[in-house]
Amino acid sequence: MRYALLVYETEACVKGRDDPEYQAAYTAYIKAIYGSGVAVGGSGLQDAATTTTFRLVGGERHIQDGPFADTKEQLAGFFLIDVPNLDKALEWAARCPSTARGGIVEVRPALEQPQ
Repeated sequence: MRYALLVYETEACVKGRDDPEYQAAYTAYIKAIYGSGVAVGGSGLQDAATTTTFRLVGGERHIQDGPFADTKEQLAGFFLIDVPNLDKALEWAARCPSTARGGIVEVRPALEQPQ
């Protein structure tokens, strides 16, 4: 089953991206998740300040600078993984380096695509 691991980072996580230890931990995590064959896609995202939000309201386009929700955590990246069950997805979420610095990994089942 496919799951999206949505990685949300706090300001402390974002500020720590330049820390060599944090970078090494993330490099190891990315190598492990892709090297295992579990990851089928994903990407880190640029800072939330670069976000543009789009809505269509009554046929009119509404464009806003910034993310949809103003929260303490920002969506920093995602992985799409293919694992047998939720427990395995949670194991990968628990290994994510962001969680050690107050970040959150939301684990969400992906919709199955028709064959």
